[in-house]
Amino acid sequence: MAEQAEPQRTIGFIYPDHAAEDDYPLAERLLGDEVRLPVAHIYGTDLHAVEELLDLGKPERLAEGARLLAPREPDAVVWACTSGSFVYGWKGAGEQAAGLSAAAGVPATSTSFAFVRAARALGLRRVAVAASYPDEVAKLFVEFLAAGGIEVVSMSSQDIDTAAEVGRLSPEAVVDLAAAHDHPDADGLLIPDTAMRTLALVDTMEERIGKPVLTANLVTIWEGLRLAGAARAAGGLGALFRIPPAEIPAEGE
Repeated sequence: MAEQAEPQRTIGFIYPDHAAEDDYPLAERLLGDEVRLPVAHIYGTDLHAVEELLDLGKPERLAEGARLLAPREPDAVVWACTSGSFVYGWKGAGEQAAGLSAAAGVPATSTSFAFVRAARALGLRRVAVAASYPDEVAKLFVEFLAAGGIEVVSMSSQDIDTAAEVGRLSPEAVVDLAAAHDHPDADGLLIPDTAMRTLALVDTMEERIGKPVLTANLVTIWEGLRLAGAARAAGGLGALFRIPPAEIPAEGE
């Protein structure tokens, strides 16, 4: 009897403006024909400042993203923006994800929660953070991780004001950022900006520092797959995608 093909799963991503969204078609190629990763864009300021980020992640913007993704019939939807979710705090980000789920009619989450889930899946309890944001915004990410039980032993902020500037960083600059801001007491390194192209660099960064590296677009895609019931191992995407699906802890573990 021929083996039954795995059903195709579609995970929709709501991405703010334009910067590093080409990480998503790259992931689609690496993950194979059973996965589709469409991206819908919403628009607002790309400034890394608290008030602007609160505006960027407001319910009506995310509902518009859900509407744009609806023709693709996604099995799950992810708000692919770290700062536009953690800026709401743990409780507020939870309400944001619940509102998006209601608007999309499918399970939904955000990049900030994806970081916590991914760190837990790898057993990372103490991490270093290499943030591109200004210090005021980066500290809110540290607080969010703490609420999720992840201790930050070292945090750097690059004080880059806009997502567009982050998107223009060269591959060499991104790898150097990771290498410069690791910490010997950290189990892994987190790089929290979906505006930064990182997917093709994760293996290189991990080889350079000798420990897992979690980047925003990487964890966003991984958590979207998990949420849609399509978790999978894959090469070329670092330690996170080497976890066998059967070994990924269930929600709440």
